[in-house]
Amino acid sequence: MSQNENNLIHQAKKVLEFNWTGEYTMPGPRLYPHQWSWDSALIAIGYAHYDTNRAIQELSHLFESQWKNGLLPQIVFNPHFGGYFPGPGFWHAQESPDAPKDRKTSGVVLPPVHATAVLYVYRHAADEEKARRFLEYSYPHLSAWHEYLYRDRDSEDEGLVYIRHPWESGMDNSPMWDAIMQRLQLRPSEIPKYKRADTHTVSPADRPTSAAYDRFAWLVRFFADREYDEARIREDCPFLVQDVLFNTLLCKSCEDLAEIARILGEDPSPHAQRSQKTAQAINQKLWDEKHGVYLDYDLQQNYPIRVYFTANFSPLYAGIPEAKQAEQMVDALENAGFYLSDKNVTPLPSYDMHGFGFSPVQYWRGPVWININWFLMNGLRRYGYDKQAEHLRQTITDLCEQEGFHEYFDPVSGEGHGSDFFSWSAALYLDAVLANDKKEG
Repeated sequence: MSQNENNLIHQAKKVLEFNWTGEYTMPGPRLYPHQWSWDSALIAIGYAHYDTNRAIQELSHLFESQWKNGLLPQIVFNPHFGGYFPGPGFWHAQESPDAPKDRKTSGVVLPPVHATAVLYVYRHAADEEKARRFLEYSYPHLSAWHEYLYRDRDSEDEGLVYIRHPWESGMDNSPMWDAIMQRLQLRPSEIPKYKRADTHTVSPADRPTSAAYDRFAWLVRFFADREYDEARIREDCPFLVQDVLFNTLLCKSCEDLAEIARILGEDPSPHAQRSQKTAQAINQKLWDEKHGVYLDYDLQQNYPIRVYFTANFSPLYAGIPEAKQAEQMVDALENAGFYLSDKNVTPLPSYDMHGFGFSPVQYWRGPVWININWFLMNGLRRYGYDKQAEHLRQTITDLCEQEGFHEYFDPVSGEGHGSDFFSWSAALYLDAVLANDKKEG
């Protein structure tokens, strides 16, 4: 390991320490003071390499905020931090009888990478007894979380769950949502009153537009008006999407939850069967043979969303494509507007650089995100594309070494944007370096 890597490992750990609140790790120190669900899972993967106790605390704090129906909330609010929008008063999550009474949370979810994180922490723990106790504690929470998704978000029993808000994808203003957002024609009287916090700490040019936020806020009120009852929401919600990344991570998490069950002496078959069913459904319904990529599906229009987004190559991470499909996907990543293996560019942009509406700096409309690159790096390795996986790993580590731990990066210049001292960038850098070091050792 080089001296540069040693120095940056130290810096990455300092970022996580700086953002630690005593109960969880803030994603970013100014813009994101609360606990975010999939951030915490990815952050725990970084902690797993050097601080098992911290990784366990991180995920346990999230599980303690789970709803009675199994919903694992997108945000757990810290009462000591105000000024964030949308805060707990805007969500009105208490309208649901399932919401926790002792915690304030949002009423939507984020991609289900949690079982994967729990298993990762267990496998990297030095204290096997403590790690096993953590598995025993986590297993019912994870089972309830998956049960909620398949029971309440897959009403047709397809094996594919839907998201009901762009925020649930984790990719808030992706071009994938443009057509749906344009269908939402709001009168001025229908737009909830709110005051954004994100544009006060980072450049407004980098963030979602006010028109997008109007619709984000309208959907939140829509859910609260229906008391977060999933059946009522499903009746006329204008945003119902079977998202590739969300379902891919659920497929992988079911696979990992089956392994947790085996370790604990529980029956793994329900989780393994769900993983297989979701994988089959992704292949049958979401695969686009012509372009060699999977596509999100708009349930309101009963039509695929033909936007070619980098996260939609994520089924590689869960081992979903057949070998021929994987070959097509790698060809698309290398020869379309993503520039995999190009030595002159940064890691993969979040969106095809020749796609309509591409922006190198506007949030999820083109910038590089470390987590998406991390999923694809591991997916490429899973299929034996070791050269491409190593190239991606090296570009991830190079970008962090040159620019620091930002929320996202310009794919052309490499310049960091959004929140600085961003926790999952630091955590996944640690995994990219330390997991590779252990493999080589």
